[in-house]
Amino acid sequence: MLRPIRLAVRGIIMNENRLLLVNAWKGRTHLWCAPGGGAEPHQSLTANLKREIYEETGLGVMVGAPCLVNEFHDPNGDFHQVDIYFRCTLISGDPEGDWTDPEGVVSHRKWVTREELNTLRVKPDSLAAVAWEDPNAPPYDALEPILR
Repeated sequence: MLRPIRLAVRGIIMNENRLLLVNAWKGRTHLWCAPGGGAEPHQSLTANLKREIYEETGLGVMVGAPCLVNEFHDPNGDFHQVDIYFRCTLISGDPEGDWTDPEGVVSHRKWVTREELNTLRVKPDSLAAVAWEDPNAPPYDALEPILR
């Protein structure tokens, strides 16, 4: 029996023309992504995103408009996730300060320029184009294989 598709929310947070990234897996920094996580039932997507960003970064945000829908899956397994990305504005917290993720998943966060982002392994593939609002940035990023 296949697992149901997982729904997650992620935030595009820019500060001084730098994008906020977090490590994608507990304790590992070989893959980076925008902060966020799984949506809990009976909460709005924006409430879920505010909670996830605060847990993962210690930062408070105002959630704006959606800017990307991305899907990824394990072609050899039963994992399939749909991420909805929202533009967010930083409203509280220290962007350079310390914090602890209560779930212990995110252990690293970093602000990166577009040039720095190009040197990192990130998901989704369209992250830079969406974050820096390229005119050809896709609103939907088709099914990508999960990376381990």
